[in-house]
Formats: sequence, structure tokens, C-alpha cells
Amino acid sequence: MKKVKFIIGSGIGLLLLALFVYWQNNDIVITKSNYVSERVPTDFNDFDIAHISDLHNKSFGKNQSLILKKLNSLSPDIIVVTGDLVDRRKYDLASAMEFIEGAVKIAPIYYVSGNHEAWSGEYSTIKERLEHAGVNILGTSAKSIDNAEDRHKFSSMLDMLEIDQPRWRELTTLNEIHHFADEVGFPLLVRPSYVLSGAAMNVCSNKSEMERFLTLATEVSSKYPVVVSEFIEESKEIEMDAVAQNGELVVYAISEHVEFAGVHSGDATILFPAQKIYVQTARRIKQITRQIAKALNITGPFNIQFLAKDNDIKVIECNLRASRSFPFVSKILKINFIELATKVMLDIPVVKPEKSAFDLDYVGIKAPQFSFTRLQKADPVLGVDMASTGEVGAIGNHFDDALLTSMLAVGYRVPEKNIMISSGGTKSKVALLDACRLLQKNGYALYATGGTQKFLEENGVNSIFVAWPDDENATLKVNDMIAEKKFDLIINIPKNLTERELTNGYRIRRSAIDYNIPLITNARLASAFINAFCRITSEDIEIKHWKEYTD
Repeated sequence: MKKVKFIIGSGIGLLLLALFVYWQNNDIVITKSNYVSERVPTDFNDFDIAHISDLHNKSFGKNQSLILKKLNSLSPDIIVVTGDLVDRRKYDLASAMEFIEGAVKIAPIYYVSGNHEAWSGEYSTIKERLEHAGVNILGTSAKSIDNAEDRHKFSSMLDMLEIDQPRWRELTTLNEIHHFADEVGFPLLVRPSYVLSGAAMNVCSNKSEMERFLTLATEVSSKYPVVVSEFIEESKEIEMDAVAQNGELVVYAISEHVEFAGVHSGDATILFPAQKIYVQTARRIKQITRQIAKALNITGPFNIQFLAKDNDIKVIECNLRASRSFPFVSKILKINFIELATKVMLDIPVVKPEKSAFDLDYVGIKAPQFSFTRLQKADPVLGVDMASTGEVGAIGNHFDDALLTSMLAVGYRVPEKNIMISSGGTKSKVALLDACRLLQKNGYALYATGGTQKFLEENGVNSIFVAWPDDENATLKVNDMIAEKKFDLIINIPKNLTERELTNGYRIRRSAIDYNIPLITNARLASAFINAFCRITSEDIEIKHWKEYTD
């Protein structure tokens, strides 16, 4: 008689159980009941796989006893539960845990980590409850997840390993916060204790900004104290995507953000393999990654975010899950990180890739896709809050090739003649100067707001002055020209949070979106884009199949 297996949930759990069944050489019988709503045919050595997909309906709690009775009658050898079952967006957690406690008496339960981001800082607690109930956890242990998610525990671990991190403190009073600001200096990153996709996180450049944003943070999560962190300006953000088995590194990928740190990783333009970091920086990042993987005894996928400035490396955070860049680096390397992660979680032997697999003669760019045109009145500016709704991956023979391909793919256009620049503060003005010189050399007509026009003139770059939107007496106003679609590209770099700067900057950015004119709000990305389309044209981009690069 064939063995009976139940899969409860969906998604990655289905793949994991398929591999588990293959490795254990067991069959699965499709069982029919009111609670098995669909059959998922999987050609996996002729094994049939079924899963329960409608346990999240409102009758789940009422029908638990019927489901358990059905399970008991089938006498399964194992029961596999995916992360969906403890997803609070679908199920009542108390009912789910009650069901698990009943099911574990019937057969051993294997828990497959699923969509745990839904739980933010509570995921480790869920895993601990599952372990306490006698469920077998596949992958990294609940204790290790808690050590990575809890800021105090993770920070203590880094200190013990002598790994540097930005200075931070969890504070409960305004006086404590001001004292920390005096000690560390501005800018500072302010956030509530638990955040998702950067919600309520803000970079503050002075005390008045900090007090304003503290109000925002405490409104979002008044239950938790506020975390204030050192913000290191003009530092590179570098990401490590990796898979480990029992604390030993199996495969890794180091990528870098085109933008300086301060842009959410979901909104950043990511370059892989990293092209513009020191060899010593890359070496140190690999050393730190191995230390953290061993200390947390990681089995499965993980992502570490680093800050790097002048070979000074600091760890921002470590997430014990697959990041959004996992599929991207897998495509570029032609190494399936998720497949490796799945196998190590199931204790299936894996072979580490040869070092030559990381020696690439091409580069990849992951560019974000935004939907600001559909979000009326939203300010289309990049920051620590995540705003993108999608992304594009592109491969090129070199950086300019890949960047231009990716930017065109997400909706940018190579400008034909007129470019408007409002370059923000002194640092971003300097950062854009060479790019502006290149534009002038290539025959582009530059238009600039007051401070930018003066700076460009002082540095030998010709530009035409255009007034801010609130200048009622001006003859040439930027918003009028935007409405007339006189510009092919608008570069607007936010300067500070004064009322006039905020209002005028917002009106320029919002008008660019509303009139469908390409907009860039980051100086480093603007410079990279300008360099790319001035060095090569869209006709120079080679159209190749992915395999032409990777084979």
C-alpha cells in the first residue's frame, strides 16, 4: 500500500515536500475530501502531490476536528505544514496552533518556512511555539532566527565576534534621544522597534527634523521604544545573498547599490557582480559572512546588508530568509540559490560551485519599477521607505550597457535635447558636475533652478535659468515648461526639509510624473544614467538571449 502524505498550505512548501519525497523515496496518494480543494499534478518521478489550499476559510476553526479525524483515518507517515498555516493574514493563529497540536499526535509534523515576512518581528516566536509543540523545523532554528531578529541579541553577537556596526540605541524619552544625537551627531536614522519595508523610518539631519519624525514613528508603533541609529553619509550599501548548511557557507553573491546608502534596498539599483568596491572590502565581507553564518548555525538562505566607506565595513542587519535579489543573482550566476537552499534545509547533500563559476565577463543590473503615475499626489522621491512595485533584471557586457538596458526597460527614455536640473545641496551639486559637463559636451541644452544654475555657471557649464513654481513674477517657470513638455529628462535632488524646499521640490517632481517626463531623484543614479547614454546609444545595446551570456 502506498504511503499517505498531507501537505497543508502552498507555495514553497510544495516544492520542499516534492524534494523530500524524492529523497526519502516515498509515494504520495491523492486523498479526496471536502478539505482538499485541488490537486497539484507534479511530474516528480511519477509521485502525485496534493495539498489543502482552503484551510484559511472562516470555517477552518469549526472543521478542525473533522480534518483531524480524516488525517487519523489515513494513518499518514508524516504531515508537512508550510508557513501559510501560521500566516496571520489568512488564519487565526490560535486555531492553527490548536490544529498543529492535534495533528502532531497523529504523525510527525515537518514545518516548512514560508512567507514569514508577514510576521515581521514575531516570526521567531511562531517558530518557538511550533518547536515547543513537537514540530520538526526544516532550516535554521527558531533560536537562531530570534538571535538575528532581536536587535539587542544580534548586536551583542556582533560585538562578541568583533564585527563593527553603526552605533544605535533603543530609547524611550526625548532627553535620551537628544543626548544620543549630541554623542553621535547628525544625520541619524529614526525608526520604531519593528518596521516592514522601511515604514516610518526617516533620516533626520537636525534636531527639528528629528522631533518631527519621532512623532511619526511613535504614532506607527507606540507600543515599542524608538530606535535611533548612526547614519553614515556617502557610504556604499553592499548586499550578500548566500546559502549555508549547518553554519558553513555553500554559495554566495556580493552585489552593490548604485545609489549611496539611504535608499531602501527594494528601491535601489543593484549591480552584480559588484564592480566598484575594493578587493579588501570584498574579502572582509566574505569573512564576516562566514562568521555570522557559523555563529547563527544557519541552514538555508540568508541575506546580510553592509555599509562600506574607505574599507571600513559595518553590518546593518542579517535576514534569515531569501531576499528579493535571490532570483536575480541566480540568473546572473546561472546557479539556482533557491534549489540549493531547499536541499540543505532537507539535509540533501549539495556540491559547492567551483570558484570559476563566479568569474563572469558580463554584469547584471536590477532596476526598480515604480507606479507613481497611479498614485495621485504621492511624492516620487527615493528614501528609506520602500516605494517600488516591481523590478527588471538586465545583463550587459559592461556597466553602461546593463544600466542603460535596465533603465529603458523600466520606462526611462534617452533624452533628445532639453534636460532640467535642480541638484539639491552642495554634495549632490558636486556629484553631478562631471555629468553636466558631459551633457554640455554632447550638445544637450541644460535648464537649471537658481542655486544649480549659479553653481554650474561658476564651474564653466552653461545653463538656462528657470524659476521655482512659487515664483509668481518669473517669466520662465519650471512648472510651465513641464506642462508644455519642454523637457526630456528632469533631475530633482531633494535638498532639505524646509517648507519652501519641500513644496517646490514636490511640485516639480509631481508635475514630471503627471506629464510623463522621466524623473531621477538621486544624484549617483542620475550621473550613472547620463554617463551611460552619453557613452553608448540605445542602438549600441546588443540583443542577446540569456544563455548567450551564461553559456
